[in-house]
Amino acid sequence: MSTNKVEPSTAQPVLLRRALAFIHDNAHRDITLSDIAASVNVTPRSVQYTFRRHVGLTPLEYLRSLRLDHAHRELQAADPSVDTVMAIAGRWGFGHAGRFSSMYKRTFGHSPSRTLRGERSAHRHQRG
Repeated sequence: MSTNKVEPSTAQPVLLRRALAFIHDNAHRDITLSDIAASVNVTPRSVQYTFRRHVGLTPLEYLRSLRLDHAHRELQAADPSVDTVMAIAGRWGFGHAGRFSSMYKRTFGHSPSRTLRGERSAHRHQRG
């Protein structure tokens, strides 16, 4: 499910740029498809269509991927004697430990606890 993050650029439709900006600015919040659509004054269906066409994901798939990237970076920088996987995952909207762990492992090739401990996988995940 992971993809390279799509940063807003002038080559994209304005609706997509504005939706991406909203998602990036609010990734740490509990936002819905309706929130994203309202932020750009269109229907949820219009946002979904635009994302599918230009990004290849739904807005919520993109949001989940972005949150996973943020959690990954935070796990890499965390202190395992103070921080926990679930505390970091929770800050990025992942409330279920098993689901977070399986999405994380599918994306990065190893468990989030391994990242927190500072262990690196033999084959690093290649995005894109």
